[in-house]
Amino acid sequence: MRGFTLIEMMITVAVMAILAAVALPSYSDFTRRANLTSAFEALGTYRIRLEQFYQDSNNYGVGTCAVVAPATTSLFEYTCALTDSGQGFTAAATGVGTMAGYTYTTDAAGANVTTAFPHGSGLPKACWLTRATDC
Repeated sequence: MRGFTLIEMMITVAVMAILAAVALPSYSDFTRRANLTSAFEALGTYRIRLEQFYQDSNNYGVGTCAVVAPATTSLFEYTCALTDSGQGFTAAATGVGTMAGYTYTTDAAGANVTTAFPHGSGLPKACWLTRATDC
């Protein structure tokens, strides 16, 4: 006789289910952390552009930030607010869609802050979190 018995097939399906149960959460966490780097890169680049403008104008803008914030993506929306009459700023990346619930900021002093992180505790945190407790 050739072929598989029903028991052998059930064992194979059970092993595959266990592997999937272990692999899927790890893969989801990996892709989420990879998506966070787009916000970190955009905020870092935006901060540099604002600093370059400050070097030329001795302010970050009048009324609104002089440098246009990065365009909204499918993952994050970016905003900028002036502080100290244009002598400071706070730029924020707020998650949208699959990244809803995440908010990161940077300011003129170079402080990177996590203000919202699903299942995070002790917020705001003086760093950009990639995991609930790891910066």
